[in-house]
Amino acid sequence: MTTLRTIAALGAFAAFTAAAEPVIRIEPGPVVLDGNAIHLSIAGVPPRSEVTLSAQRWFAPVSTQRPRPRLFRSEAVFKADDDGRVDLRTAPSLRGTYVGADPRGPFWSMQPLAGVERAEPGSVDTSEVRFELHIATKQQATSRVRLVPSLPEVLTIAVDSLPGAVFATLPGTKKRPAIVVIGGSEGGSLVTTAAAPLASHGFAVLALPVFSPPDSRTGTREIPALPAEWADMPVETLDRARAWLATRPEVDSKRIALHGTSMGALLVLLGAAHLEWPAAVVASVPSDLVWDGWGPGVELGTRSTFSLRGKPLPFVPLVGYEEELKGFERQEPVILRRTFEQGRAKYPDRVAPARVPVERIRVPLLVIGADDDQMWPSGAMARNIVESRKAAGLQTEALIFRDAGHSLYDTGYAPTTTYNTGLRKTGGTPEANARAQAEAWTRTIEFLRRALGGTP
Repeated sequence: MTTLRTIAALGAFAAFTAAAEPVIRIEPGPVVLDGNAIHLSIAGVPPRSEVTLSAQRWFAPVSTQRPRPRLFRSEAVFKADDDGRVDLRTAPSLRGTYVGADPRGPFWSMQPLAGVERAEPGSVDTSEVRFELHIATKQQATSRVRLVPSLPEVLTIAVDSLPGAVFATLPGTKKRPAIVVIGGSEGGSLVTTAAAPLASHGFAVLALPVFSPPDSRTGTREIPALPAEWADMPVETLDRARAWLATRPEVDSKRIALHGTSMGALLVLLGAAHLEWPAAVVASVPSDLVWDGWGPGVELGTRSTFSLRGKPLPFVPLVGYEEELKGFERQEPVILRRTFEQGRAKYPDRVAPARVPVERIRVPLLVIGADDDQMWPSGAMARNIVESRKAAGLQTEALIFRDAGHSLYDTGYAPTTTYNTGLRKTGGTPEANARAQAEAWTRTIEFLRRALGGTP
């Protein structure tokens, strides 16, 4: 008995000693699917002491320019509780790159480190985040987590019959609900980066590029088989995606949703209003109106962005677009939102004919808008969609973020501090953008699972 008591006492002492060692805990780490919740905490530091937690990551934002990764860093100072612990879900950062309680703060508040050269693509692990804990100037602990964009078992293939398209799904014999994902006016293959992350949540995903504009620097086009302009684009373009998905044995062709961002959101809303097969719709930073088309050889104000059954849809022309773009030459902020607001104000008689008939959408609909969107007024336009459907007795699931901007398609765990550093403004504060991204990502997955009847 004495021996057992001695062993128990030694074990308790060892546990106390281990707990007293400073440690950074990451749950459920060390590898997390990006977008899933991460719980950061600190333990084993002197009670009521000030501690500094820093985070560092090589990061390259998703962009048509394919930028080389830069080294980003965040720092936050906390006061430990009476037990020598800091729980980032509740403990406020006293100072640093962010303040207040925010479990994602160390991730989104990272800023580029000055004087550090960009890395070559593939030479650094952009998924890894490294943490350091300091008391005064002494390092006490380190830890790391990898934010993987998708599960390793996701199968991804190129779709030869749909130029630039990518299909992604988890393995298995059960039929899965599918999502057709459409990107915005950036065009090209950028939208295909969304396929594997969404597929990691149990969906079969077809990411479909619909146009490929010339590169602003070189004039070359990434996907020459696609249109160079966004003008008179057939809404029936979506039918090609459905037809291909219907041939796949792993897809339940009766459960195909549409997901669009920005101009892609306008396309999926039109598709859901005029086509019979969509089972659910997600429209992120959408428009409630059709606007004029653009691209090489397209004179502004002369062509619609979309057509239906071979006929151009009514549209509202932008006003002041070319003058707004001169801001790049003058080194002044470029705020494209103004051209949409000015067009709506100048042509009130064209608004009603150009409106998307959202009351015709009889399947579950999620709209996501942002009031500080500086690309176009997606917050106000999302509200218009909700109100039009309400007047028709239809419900709409809506997320409208007051202080966020246009760039909502991410998970809330990537740096958001550089969104508005260039001349082209997208809007939102770094904190508001990250919060909106996190909620929008989670709610989108939940909505699609619910609307499509779950996943295998």
